[in-house]
Amino acid sequence: MAEKAILFDATRCTACRGCQVACKQWNENDEEIPTVENGVQSKNWGSYENPPDLSPSTWLKIEFREVERMGGVDWLFTRRACMHCTDAACVRVCPNGSLYHHELGFVAYNKDTCTGCGYCIDACPFDVPRSDRNLLTGSAKMDKCTLCTTPGLDRIAEGWQPMCVKTCPPKALQFDNRSTLVSEGMQRVNTLKSKGYTNAYLYGANELGGLHVMYVLDDSAEAYGLPADPQVSGSTIAWQNVIQPLGWALGGLTLLGLGLNYLVARQTKVEQEQPVEKED
Repeated sequence: MAEKAILFDATRCTACRGCQVACKQWNENDEEIPTVENGVQSKNWGSYENPPDLSPSTWLKIEFREVERMGGVDWLFTRRACMHCTDAACVRVCPNGSLYHHELGFVAYNKDTCTGCGYCIDACPFDVPRSDRNLLTGSAKMDKCTLCTTPGLDRIAEGWQPMCVKTCPPKALQFDNRSTLVSEGMQRVNTLKSKGYTNAYLYGANELGGLHVMYVLDDSAEAYGLPADPQVSGSTIAWQNVIQPLGWALGGLTLLGLGLNYLVARQTKVEQEQPVEKED
């Protein structure tokens, strides 16, 4: 089955943030508007961006950057959400498989089995996953974009586009086979270069084994606030290949030791309780 992906063309984005609203509505992540009436003191924090950052109820956010180039000032808009990496650090470190690769290539998530350990948050090179903790129970859950595959709200299984793609007015977002979008993205990059945007680049074609959210950029990745060379950290690799297997092995040995201790203790108790035969 062909892998699917999203192509985001930053040069077409108008930062209307319709994708943000649609994402919240479809995934039932609606939030109260921060007003005094709702118990929140809203304030101008010096940016057109809203909300300020990703959160457990904000899985997609458009970032604004103002840059000087070609003798003028331009806005650069970055779509901030899960990048659905092929070599996904979050999948590597998830201890119980709550994060895994969907058959169509992107990173799926089973929130019901999430233990709230937070390893994925530390491992992600894009700083995407977010978590909140219930102060009464102490339990925590991670949240991030599921590419509209949340159980009961699964658009992909119905053959539909992700909600952000369907909503985008200027068609800055496309959803299709990944191979098709790589070709489309490269064509757009070549067009941008012919117009003088020498730093134009298709971000995600090769990064981390290939991302399932790719960006057509008319400037460098750094200009858009993206890591130029995202990597799975050494500590993440060590966790996956050494620490986690060692932990399972030590856990298994501990259980084995406890079992043997129980059997020995039980046998000793049986022997002690047996009546002693008296000699005639």
